[in-house]
Amino acid sequence: MDHQHPTLFDAVAKAAFPIIGTFNSQDLANTVNAFAKMDHQHPMVFDAVAKAAIPIIDTFNSQSLANTVNAFAKMDHQHPILFDEVAKAAIPIIDTFNSQSLANIVNAFAKMDHEHPMLFDG
Repeated sequence: MDHQHPTLFDAVAKAAFPIIGTFNSQDLANTVNAFAKMDHQHPMVFDAVAKAAIPIIDTFNSQSLANTVNAFAKMDHQHPILFDEVAKAAIPIIDTFNSQSLANIVNAFAKMDHEHPMLFDG
């Protein structure tokens, strides 16, 4: 993107840390997706989102699951536990994924070289 503003993203990160535990699934997915779209490296944000997402992963819909791991993959931010939890949450709702969400989740797992046989062989 041409309109990067690192100071703004750093300020957003600082403001988010105290309240990130109150974010819902869409808020968490949108946060990492925005950082990834702007190619703004902030590992602490990604770690905080993963920590907040894992306990509520069952509340994520197909798009939020796919967008979250896709953002992690775009930023090459490893978080195997999050990827395992996303896979577990995706399997029971895999029929709700549209083609874009399926492509995003497959791409993310492939890019991060994260294997999950039940997700891909199920």
